[in-house]
Amino acid sequence: MTAKSSLARPFPSQAPAAAYDDLLARVLPQAREQRVWNPSDGPLPSLFVSHGAPFTLDDPRWLGGLFDWACSMPKPRAVVVISAHWERAPVAISRAEAGTPLHYDFSGFHPRYKTLPYATPDATDLARRLTGLLGRTPVHAFADRGLDHGAFIPLMAMYPAADVPVVQVSMPSLDTGALLELGARLRPLREEGVLVLGSGFMTHSFAVFHRPELAADTTAFDEWAVDALARGDVDALADYRTKAPGVAVAHPTAEHFVPLLLAVGAADEPASAVSAIDHMVLGNSTRSVQLT
Repeated sequence: MTAKSSLARPFPSQAPAAAYDDLLARVLPQAREQRVWNPSDGPLPSLFVSHGAPFTLDDPRWLGGLFDWACSMPKPRAVVVISAHWERAPVAISRAEAGTPLHYDFSGFHPRYKTLPYATPDATDLARRLTGLLGRTPVHAFADRGLDHGAFIPLMAMYPAADVPVVQVSMPSLDTGALLELGARLRPLREEGVLVLGSGFMTHSFAVFHRPELAADTTAFDEWAVDALARGDVDALADYRTKAPGVAVAHPTAEHFVPLLLAVGAADEPASAVSAIDHMVLGNSTRSVQLT
């Protein structure tokens, strides 16, 4: 992701990631003490998160919303995340060893954003479990690929103690049917205390930065998506290119919307979506939803 300097820090902040520093100072003890999932809790939900660019770490409202959302659930035993920023077929997984370096897949931001650590625990058990769920052919684990910003930016806010094992799974394609199928394959993990998380953005328009009047299109798309989710209309969501208003502005490319289909596919009830975060930032919807 590339951002011009005028857009790199749209939120008031004393320094890059100062809001994140404040979050850590405020919530780390609470984060460490959060109760871990046990079988009596039942399946964890599946989530779609609008992850934001690194400047999310300057927005106390966004960070606080993500943390409070995570605290509303038991702490997962592990997280599987599918990000808008990794497409590879056949499906593959990230490195799973403890302390895997992050994949800083962005430019144009203050250098500090590339120094912030998020050293997650060993996730090799989860990686082995994934290879059994994702198909009959061997699933390649990339030894040199850590979590990209679509994965680590929201998780830094949701689980700031970095005490939850995480494995990132590639999108096998941008086809909505393929993402629904991948979600269905991952669905059993929810019953094992594993959080299934699709990370994208409910609307992803750079044009609206320069033409604020285009926010009418991103708003229309967001409202359409809310209605389709409320009705459990998976067919409409999968055919969003022809069914949704404002799609040319809201999603000129597919990669930030289709992780929503992953979360829908992993859910038992597509009509169960509840919005955990629903405000607009720079003309785009940061809507993030939870499904059961």
